Amino acid sequence: MANPAFDQASSNREASRGYAWWFSGNTFARAAADDGRPPRKRTPIQHLATHPGSLTIIYFMVLVVVSTTMLLIPPATPPGETTTFSTALFTAVSALSTCGISIVNSTTHWTLFGQAVLLVSVQLGGIGVMTFASLIALAINHHMKSTQRLLTASELGTSKLSEIRGVLTVVIATTMFIESVTFVALFPGLLGVNRGDWRTSLWESLFFAVMSYNNAGFTPDTAGLHVNSWAVGLPIMLSAFCGTLGFPVILNLLRCARRRLPPRRWSLHTKITLMATGIIVAMSLAWFLLVEWDNPFLFKDADLNTRMRYAMVAAVMPRSSGFDLTWVPQVSEPTKVFMSVIMFIGGGSTSTAGGIRVTTFAVILLVSRASFTGHKDVNAFRRRIHTNVAMTSVSITSTCLLLVLVSSLSLMLVSGASLTDALFDSCSAFGLGGYTVGLAREDNPAALAILAVTMVVGRLGPMTIAYSISRPRTLEAVRYPTEPVVVG
Repeated sequence: MANPAFDQASSNREASRGYAWWFSGNTFARAAADDGRPPRKRTPIQHLATHPGSLTIIYFMVLVVVSTTMLLIPPATPPGETTTFSTALFTAVSALSTCGISIVNSTTHWTLFGQAVLLVSVQLGGIGVMTFASLIALAINHHMKSTQRLLTASELGTSKLSEIRGVLTVVIATTMFIESVTFVALFPGLLGVNRGDWRTSLWESLFFAVMSYNNAGFTPDTAGLHVNSWAVGLPIMLSAFCGTLGFPVILNLLRCARRRLPPRRWSLHTKITLMATGIIVAMSLAWFLLVEWDNPFLFKDADLNTRMRYAMVAAVMPRSSGFDLTWVPQVSEPTKVFMSVIMFIGGGSTSTAGGIRVTTFAVILLVSRASFTGHKDVNAFRRRIHTNVAMTSVSITSTCLLLVLVSSLSLMLVSGASLTDALFDSCSAFGLGGYTVGLAREDNPAALAILAVTMVVGRLGPMTIAYSISRPRTLEAVRYPTEPVVVG
């Protein structure tokens, strides 16, 4: 008779809370040992495949080593240019984490080969370290281990194990499709900007298409986002916005559109993501129009239409994209703090953006609303959010706040920066925003190291690192009695 604790039938789904398969690998291994069968010897690679957190970190670090090496070799820079190790390492981490903070001029410092290294690194990081780690596990074991499916399901936003392989395929196909559409949309505008130089336009279209969807701020020229050319700026902004939604939202919207389902049939995750994203973008637009209206660096001699266009770009891009850095150090101190909060929140879950994610922030607000109104359940759109989700949101937010605080204090110590500037760069690195107010410099390797570590944590996520250090192995068999604690 099957053990009901590991029964994944729909009738037992609530009792097992969807975590029974989490422990199935160890349970089945122990059952095989009890039957007297000798365990099969596993290679070190197969052993790593059963530890997805460790495999993901190792995979990311291998990519960092390869990208850093490629940026250090002579073909990556023009004759007469040299790249220090700290610059190459920071640039590689910035590209693989899809943060996009650049401490050198990407147009003049890197050759076409060097820019190609950045493009490939951003693509690998944008599709997701977890996605490629899962594909490695599939290739090694010919099937996905249960422990590998845990983080993959969390990364891609699916709860059904049978969907994961299909989701991996759809994720890659969706990424290639959106980038291809962006490439086609950008080419005519860039062809006009480059005065008919089709070779340069083809390369810049490909470069911008990959960077925009993956929300990385590297640019192939000195013009940045081309805000003055809406034929170029609009496709980049729309592609970056799609990249911040996350794969679960995009897939859910496509499925509902194919089945002609109304918005009320969207998943709860999609509704919360779209609503939170819309509110944040609207607040950012209003903020830049009201607070920075007279800022000559942002709206210099601009009419109303130009101000609206610049404000829209400033409202959408700081969440994770990082294009066009010229105006950032010139904004007011309150705007720097506001942008820090926006970058800390970031984009949608399992998206190319970083931060704690808009759904995490929304759940925190819903928990606070339930607490203030005296409700035990956390509800949204006539659906109840599971307690585990609320606890995870609180733990992620607390951990990330601590990380940003430590990073900010460290930057203040090594660079002598103000709290506002240190907080801005820390939130930009953690939220993969791609902006800097000048703390990321070649002549300050200590600051580069702090920001690089912050970017790695922001890309991999606290849950991935925590899982690699200590993953649950046994069911919680003992529950201690409760006792009140005074808080507040």
